Amino acid sequence: MTDAVMKDAQLLWDYQLMGHSPRPCSVAIGLGSHDLGVADVTAELYRQGMAPLIVFTGATSRTTRDRMPRGEAEHYRERAIELGVPRDAILVEPQARNTGENIRFSRALLEEQGVRVSSVLLVSKPYEERRAYATARKLWPDVEFVSASAPMTMANYAESIGNDRLVVDMLVGALQRLLIYPAQGFMISQEVPQDVRDAYERLRAQGFTSRIVPEPPRRSE
Repeated sequence: MTDAVMKDAQLLWDYQLMGHSPRPCSVAIGLGSHDLGVADVTAELYRQGMAPLIVFTGATSRTTRDRMPRGEAEHYRERAIELGVPRDAILVEPQARNTGENIRFSRALLEEQGVRVSSVLLVSKPYEERRAYATARKLWPDVEFVSASAPMTMANYAESIGNDRLVVDMLVGALQRLLIYPAQGFMISQEVPQDVRDAYERLRAQGFTSRIVPEPPRRSE
């Protein structure tokens, strides 16, 4: 990776972080993915007294079916129990296959369990904090969300993944969704600074596109 690519990627990484400080909430929701670090962070926040209850949400995907054959949420639960979280402090939502379903299905599960929720500690991968927050605010507008993720640099995260190019691809994909999903009703709209937009366009032009999704055709004026 060239220095210019990594500089642009760093702009996207920094923008995706919400900069929230964890505080006690009604529940912590850990969003399923390939990254068991989400379960680690959620368990640590529970131990710190930031939430009395955890929901892990996620089925499997093409990137997790081999590593997590029992489902992302179930593997997260197993990890959290290994780290000392009581089994009865964890609920599992095993069906969600995207961020919107993570939120909707977790909300439905908590309502079924009679859990009153006024605030949620929303735990995700670092580069998906803003996407998760924007989606949650759209789908559950009467609840306050506090974003959290593993406190690590982009370089450390890329080292943990072992694939710099994949990390840049994921950053581009996450930013693209922030740009196009509000118009499709999937998340709230957020201001994207021009320098971040410019970095995103440069990275797309250089072929970091494996994680982008098809965009709806633009309407002619």
